[in-house]
Amino acid sequence: MKGERFDNVFDALADTPEEAANLTIRAALMLKIETIIATGGWSQKDAAERCGVSVPRINALLRGHVDKFSLDALVNIAARLGQRISIELSDGLRAA
Repeated sequence: MKGERFDNVFDALADTPEEAANLTIRAALMLKIETIIATGGWSQKDAAERCGVSVPRINALLRGHVDKFSLDALVNIAARLGQRISIELSDGLRAA
C-alpha cells in the first residue's frame, strides 16, 4: 500500500469500490442527521422520537457507528426529519 492515495478513508478500508461508495454515502447521511439533531438542541430521547427509532439507535448514530445502519434506514430517518434526499452521480474517472 506504500504510496497509494485515496479520495477518502472508505476507499482505503473497503474491499470493493461498491462498498466504499455505500459507506461514504451512509457516513454523509449520518453527519447530516447529527447536525440536524445538534442544531435542534434535542436530547437523544427527543431525537429518537422524532426519528422513529430507539435511544440506543440514536446513540449509535451519534457515535458514528456506520456499520450499524443501512442506507435504507438512514434515508428513512432523514425523511422523518423532513429532509429531501437527492443522489448525484459522477463518472469517478480521474486523470492519471
